[in-house]
Amino acid sequence: MLDYQNLRTIRQLAEETTPIFTEGKLRWWVYNADKNGLKMAIVRVGGRIYLDKEAFNQWLESLRSTNTAAVVIGILTLAV
Repeated sequence: MLDYQNLRTIRQLAEETTPIFTEGKLRWWVYNADKNGLKMAIVRVGGRIYLDKEAFNQWLESLRSTNTAAVVIGILTLAV
């Protein structure tokens, strides 16, 4: 269930995560949300865009799992 207390504007989330994620990087991810899977963390109300912080963290976690799998596959390929 969506909790409004977890909603952040792109600028707010960038301020909370600086220097890890810049506002520009967050905007790029939102722009490409259909391709990168971030769409599930985006809430649009009128003309405003909010990110659900909890869903954003889950999205990041899914990327870590994907990257870890890619590294492991790369190591196995090199070992063979």
